Amino acid sequence: MAQYSSARLDASFAALSDPTRRGVLEQLGRADASITDLADRFHMTLTGMKKHISLLEKAGFVTTEKAGRVRKCRLGHERMEEEVAWIENYRRLWDARFEALDQVVAELKQREADNDAG
Repeated sequence: MAQYSSARLDASFAALSDPTRRGVLEQLGRADASITDLADRFHMTLTGMKKHISLLEKAGFVTTEKAGRVRKCRLGHERMEEEVAWIENYRRLWDARFEALDQVVAELKQREADNDAG
């Protein structure tokens, strides 16, 4: 199996584990927004939203830039290739297991049909 950065995957999946943070990513996919705007949109305190943004920044999914008193957020440059590759490896593993299970079921059905016919 390919080698992946544990710290990177941990930060990524921790960031993606929360529905608010996934919502923030969806929102930023549509348009950049200030932390204040995001806090308002998600009905939370500014401090709470700052914590969410901090985790998203740690994972590389969001970047922030201060302009005066406003901190603007935008999608980061991280494109989740490593995370997708990690998930894909497990998808292939489970596909192979399900194919093997399908084969066993088909063989059992065939034996049952042969026993009923004979």
